[in-house]
Parts: sequence; structure tokens; C-alpha cells
Amino acid sequence: MGTDPFRVAPSAWIARFAALVPAGGCVLDLACGGGRHSRLFLDRGHAVTALDRDVAQARLAEGAELMAADLEDGSPWPLAGRRFDAVVVTNYLWRPLFPVILASLNPGGVLLYETFAAGNEKYGHPANPDHLLRRGELLELAGGLTVVAYEDGVEGGAKVVSRIAAVNGPGPAALPA
Repeated sequence: MGTDPFRVAPSAWIARFAALVPAGGCVLDLACGGGRHSRLFLDRGHAVTALDRDVAQARLAEGAELMAADLEDGSPWPLAGRRFDAVVVTNYLWRPLFPVILASLNPGGVLLYETFAAGNEKYGHPANPDHLLRRGELLELAGGLTVVAYEDGVEGGAKVVSRIAAVNGPGPAALPA
């Protein structure tokens, strides 16, 4: 038995805070890409909705509800009226979507968000300021949520990222290790 060549490890940040998501809760993997975070949550026993412009690439999301939608073309939010126990977003930024993301969280729901930040242009792609969070911007965009953890800065001398783990309501009694 060989290693699956398409298996990509989940973000260490997302894996670290996955335990904040209520057991068996519904997870939205927004801009899911290859589905690495869908796979993480499916393996933890969660129902997952994996949404991306091209879900054909979401090879790791087998078992998830797959939804294809272009979130930036002005079309209505494809999940109107649905709520989730977690929304997971990595390596994607479309600022107009934040109010919808926050409104999609159930009470006690968790936002796990990680993407590139200003300064990343020194290291490569993405370099367009439209795709880079400003310092502290993720905290502003997640306003109203209880911040469990937040990081913003250079990682490994190779990229600049901003990350948040936040809860819609009071924070957890204990943090994941």
C-alpha cells in the first residue's frame, strides 16, 4: 500500500482548533480546494459541506456534500438559510463574504480562518493587496465573535499569514492542546 499522492496535510492551525467544533456538528469548508480540511472533519465524524468554484478538484472531500459556486460573481449566497457549527476557510479572501460567513454560524459555532496577510508580497504569491489581509483586519472582520486564538505575522521566513479561531458566543471552557 502506497501513500495517496493527492493526500495533503491539513493546516496545523485548523487541525489544532478542530476540537472546538461540537462533536458531530456540521462544518462548512469554504473555498475547499482539494478538500484537505473536509477530510479532516469527515474523519472526525462531522457532516461536511465543501464549497468551491471547482469541486472537481476536491478529491479528499469524498463523503462531503459538494457544492460548486462562484462566490465572487455577484450571485446569491448558495447556502441561504443554512447554519453551521463551524466555517473553515484557508488561503482565500473575499471581504464582501464576511457578513455571510458570520451569519452562517450557529450559536456556539466556530470560525477557523487562515489566509495570507500584508507583507506576503515579499515572499511571492499572492502579492495583490486585494488578496492580503491588513494587520489586525481579521480581528475586525470577525467582530462580535469571541476570539480563542489569533496570530498575525511571518511564518517560517516563507510567508505572512493571519489566523483566527473564534466562537459565536462565549468561548470554550478549555482550549485544545
